[in-house]
Amino acid sequence: MTHPLESWFDEEAGPLVRPYALTNGRTTSSGPELDMLTSVVADDSADALHRAEPEYANILRLCRVSQTVAELSAQLRLPLAVTKVLVGDLIGDRQLIFRVPVPTETGPDDLEILRAVLDGIHKL
Repeated sequence: MTHPLESWFDEEAGPLVRPYALTNGRTTSSGPELDMLTSVVADDSADALHRAEPEYANILRLCRVSQTVAELSAQLRLPLAVTKVLVGDLIGDRQLIFRVPVPTETGPDDLEILRAVLDGIHKL
């Protein structure tokens, strides 16, 4: 049994034609800059979906619970760049709510721990 989302594979054209067509050749969306660890969840108060491509509906279905962009990419079996564009479109349409990952700072304690680990590795 084939996966329902494998429809973008085309024997003759190759696996990249469908994703390229999905994004109309775009490599970025008009929405926010997305990281692969950006969390997204469907906005239950949003209006009805106004996009015809089934991938958008699949993203909304998967986002009933919070997902990262990377998780969506894997579940949809789409390249990460394509998933970012599609998710960005849905954020722009106010269909998804997003939260960017909190950047971690490397403090002096972290650097000391890393040096100690490296020293231990060198001693092996």
